[in-house]
This record gives sequence, structure tokens and C-alpha cells, in this order.
Amino acid sequence: MSSSGSAVGEELNDVGETFGSSMVTVLLADAHPVARRRVRSTLERAGGFVIVGEATTAAETFAETAWHRPDVLVVDPHQFGHLDVADMIGHVSRIAPGTRVLVVTSVDDDASVRSALHAGARGYLVAADADADQVLRGVQVVANGEVIVGRSVAGRLPALFGPLGGHVPYPFPQLTAREQQVLERIAAGKSNLAIARDLALAPKTISNRVSAVLGKLGVTDRAQAIVLARDAGLGRG
Repeated sequence: MSSSGSAVGEELNDVGETFGSSMVTVLLADAHPVARRRVRSTLERAGGFVIVGEATTAAETFAETAWHRPDVLVVDPHQFGHLDVADMIGHVSRIAPGTRVLVVTSVDDDASVRSALHAGARGYLVAADADADQVLRGVQVVANGEVIVGRSVAGRLPALFGPLGGHVPYPFPQLTAREQQVLERIAAGKSNLAIARDLALAPKTISNRVSAVLGKLGVTDRAQAIVLARDAGLGRG
């Protein structure tokens, strides 16, 4: 899932074109200043990114994420004491549903990778495999709403997620299965009445579920939910 050195080099020159005139906002969360400086330097050199903050603890990560609501959170969740990786990523998804999480870490065991991706992380890069160009590529991919894993992880995906590599982690893990069904239909532009017919439920039930979805996504109306869902790849089928 990664490009060769020359291909990546060409991509670095085209970052501005990839994102157009908009800047991708990034929050860096890692207990080690050297690691943060490395990513910051890479992104600032490439252009097209704004580093909105840095965090050194889980509490700082949550506070900065809630305040800035960055497009991408680059984080090593294993640096923050005994906090469970899935709990941390899940909390980020709840407080800033539009923020996509890219894990960059030295931890490479199956349980950690599976836990992070199931919790909603959109990327998992292992530091030993990830040079500056690969980290940049990871941020680009995640910012575009896609999923990326490092070389060492990619070879293990079948074992981690089933015979065909499993499913892509659902972008909004805070939603229940029924709420996911509702959101997918909202993203497709369906009315509450049409959704009720699809799911064989009462319109009042759908209305309640729509309200729950909006609340969990942290948006105030249906239009914002549609934008958020379509950015995550829903409603396009």
C-alpha cells in the first residue's frame, strides 16, 4: 500500500494540487518531542498542512482535539500510560467525529493493530518501516478519507481481519448498527419516510434515530451529517 521512493518523491511535489487551495489541519500527539518534530518538519516541508497543536499526554490530546477539531490526528496512543488504545481512539471519534486518526507507533503486535483499526483509526504505520515520505503519504491518504497501513501490517491483514483482509473499519464506530444503517441512507439523500420504509420501522422511530445520529456525530442538522458521511465515503453506492 506504499509507493516506491521515486513515486513518493513525485507525490511530494504535488501535495498542493492534491488538496487544492485548502490546508489540511493536523494535530500531533506523542510523548517524545523528537517524534513530533520529525512529523512536523516533514509536513511543513511538504506544504499544504497546518499543524494546529501538539500534545504529550492523553488528556492534552483530548483537549486539543476537542478545541481544534483537526482533519487528522497523528498519534502514538501507546505512549500514554495504561490507557487502552481502543478507548482512546473511540473517545477521539466521539469528541471530534470529523477527525481522522493516523497511528504512528513502534508497537507492532496483532492485538494493538486490530484494536486500533476496529476502534476507527484510518491508518496504522509502524515507525520502524515508516520513513518521512511514508508518514507524509499516510497523512495524505487519511486526510482524503482512505485507509492506509504500513508494509509490516499489510502482510498480516488476512490473519487480522479474515480470509479476504476483513472489512474497512467503519468511520463512525460510536454509532450502533441500526444508527449506521440510518446514516448510510441519510448520506444517500433519503427522507425519513423512505428510510422507515427501507428498514421496516415507524417514521417516529426513524426520527428518534436520526436525532441520535446527529448528536453522536456532533452536528446540528441533516446537511452537516450528509457532508460528514460523504466525506467518509458513505452514500456513494
